[in-house]
Amino acid sequence: MGIVALQSFKNIVSTYLGFIIGAINTLFLYTEFLSDEYYGMVGYMLSLAYVIMPLMAFGVHNTLVKFYSSFKTRISLNSFLTLMLLLPISIIVPIVALICIGYEVIGDFLSQRNSIIKGYLWHTIVIAIALAYFEVFFAWAKVQMQTVFGNFMKEVFHRVGTMVLLFSLYFRFIDLEQFMTGLAIVYVLRMLVMKMYAFSIRWPVLSFNRINGLNNILKYSFLIIIAGSIATILLDVDKVMLGQYIDIEQIAYYNVAVFISAVIAVPQRAMHQILLPMSAKYLNERDFESLGDLYKKSSLNLFIVSGLIFLLIISNINQLYRIIPEEFSGGLLVVFIISASKLYDALLGSNNAILFNSDYYRIVLVLGVVLVILMVLLNIIFIPRFGINGAGIATFMAVFAYNTVKLYFVYRKFKIFPFTMFTLKIGALILLGVLLFYFWDFPFHPFINIILKSIILTVFYAYIVLKFNFSDDISKAVSRYIK
Repeated sequence: MGIVALQSFKNIVSTYLGFIIGAINTLFLYTEFLSDEYYGMVGYMLSLAYVIMPLMAFGVHNTLVKFYSSFKTRISLNSFLTLMLLLPISIIVPIVALICIGYEVIGDFLSQRNSIIKGYLWHTIVIAIALAYFEVFFAWAKVQMQTVFGNFMKEVFHRVGTMVLLFSLYFRFIDLEQFMTGLAIVYVLRMLVMKMYAFSIRWPVLSFNRINGLNNILKYSFLIIIAGSIATILLDVDKVMLGQYIDIEQIAYYNVAVFISAVIAVPQRAMHQILLPMSAKYLNERDFESLGDLYKKSSLNLFIVSGLIFLLIISNINQLYRIIPEEFSGGLLVVFIISASKLYDALLGSNNAILFNSDYYRIVLVLGVVLVILMVLLNIIFIPRFGINGAGIATFMAVFAYNTVKLYFVYRKFKIFPFTMFTLKIGALILLGVLLFYFWDFPFHPFINIILKSIILTVFYAYIVLKFNFSDDISKAVSRYIK
């Protein structure tokens, strides 16, 4: 776990820095500097871009990680990397052409409930293309076991850019149209910077020689589009569907609730960057003992860290909603629901890294498609009845089912399981923390209340984890830094 621990720690730092900046943007700047309508439009635009991003990337960012270590000669590797750079263009060009031809029809369909959506369709497409190639260049760096800079760009760069745009809008250096265009430019710049860094690690050498196993590579790329779409749809389709059923202002309230809950996923996102290439390496070498060890350790460590964040959010959520505008408090239930699903995600550790790099991804994709259909149906049922709370319920049910199936599938095929007795102990500690800290507050200003309560809760949680040595990795890391 040496390289995992080192790069994961650096990635967690940059990811939390990004989330702190994102929290300022989401909870304060967007709510004060932008109207609810345009805030909702930004959330819808970015969610739709993320939903279509896997298609634009043609699954290359996953294919690159899975097959890179299987090429042993310089010529074959250069040919493979050339294919990875050019493959997304084969899908981007037809999609852009289709949108040019059918812009009015597509725009009218998406803007049936909210007419503002039609005016920003091209912004969405540009962002989706930038997101796709950013992931390709990030994967280019990942396979060289270099994830820290890419993670910084993924988590921090665009949030800083958005903050600059928001302040520019507030001080009237730019208008609303320039702000929306500026968002697209920020994502394009991020992609270009990532490209320069990736190529500085390994400069591409264009080669068009025959690639062994090309059919398997193309088949995997095509199917991983579905896998990536499934993962993204489970995260963002709720926001897209909300735009078809309720006023777009409500999406802004939902965005805030989901963003608060997403903080729980930060450690998982940070560790996942290095878990992907390591899991692929163990699978290609058929080193299932190391794969199982990585599975257990990643699950336990993520559950401990994400469990603390879960407790901090749940215990302080009422005070947090007293700080931001009152109308956003309608997303309180969504925070509870989505937070629980994010904690379950963290509990699975390297599960996704194992599945997407194994030979069994096809079956999982079929199950994923079924679950996405289920999620869409659940959203159709719950959103008209319960609004944003209905979207949260539908998302939780679909994610819970999807994760449970993946957990069972890895156990059945690889005979490895991420849970230990320490998993149960951490679960009991989290439950105890909720019961002890949710139902009381200091009679102070919300900011002071949050700080004091968070300090007490963190000390309580960390003391028990370290006292009973729930994780050797965490205990050793803490001991090293204390010394």
